[in-house]
Amino acid sequence: MRTKRATRADRLHHGGLGPGPPLCYIDSMDRRSFTKFALSGLALSFLSDSIGKAAAPEGLLPKNPPPAPVPAAPRAVSFAGKPYARLLEKAKAALDSHAHAFTLRDRIAIADFNAPSRDLRLHVVDLIGGQSSSYLVAHGRGSDPGHSGWLHSFSNEPNSLASSSGAYRTGDIYFGQHGQAMRLIGLDPTNNNAENRAIVVHGADYVSEDHIAAWGKCGRSEGCLAVARHMLPQLIGLLGPDRMVYADKITVAGA
Repeated sequence: MRTKRATRADRLHHGGLGPGPPLCYIDSMDRRSFTKFALSGLALSFLSDSIGKAAAPEGLLPKNPPPAPVPAAPRAVSFAGKPYARLLEKAKAALDSHAHAFTLRDRIAIADFNAPSRDLRLHVVDLIGGQSSSYLVAHGRGSDPGHSGWLHSFSNEPNSLASSSGAYRTGDIYFGQHGQAMRLIGLDPTNNNAENRAIVVHGADYVSEDHIAAWGKCGRSEGCLAVARHMLPQLIGLLGPDRMVYADKITVAGA
């Protein structure tokens, strides 16, 4: 009986159920398994991290900043197709030569006396944006004695009642015998008597579409730049003090 128990005990012992050497075998297997599982876990952790980064939403990943926008080049303004284009070039040259006289150079007015008085021949030109507004304007009776509707000559002489050519600086806005008006200061030898002659911008009833419909032309001033009464506030609003008005007539060779 003792032998059978011993044999059974031995079998149990050698089968790994007793507290003998087979436990060392299990311990060594556990270490190898632990090492294998640890390495597997490390690999899995690394793989999961890689998959996580690959699957991360695009917005959560750092990006390079977008390139700064390139500023657009200034737009070149061309007036080549305008009927007053040649006179405008003379006016711009005058604006440069009298630069010290003007605090505002964004807009100018040009009186194109090549055109008849029935035409819109006073042009306020935006030199930056390229827009323009055009108005009727009368010339002086001394510049058109026969009242043909066309300006024939200029004069700077007192009591000539004629229009004067050249560059003017717009001055004070005031109320006088013609109602609201704006003074003009002549800057050239051809118009430097403008203040003494009381040459101004003012409204007049003889400058209108109705007058043109009846007579085929505007009436004549005494040398002032007379415009339609209802258009005067707009014109003064666009110009105001310290801008240039340029009046002239391009002489065509052979004419």
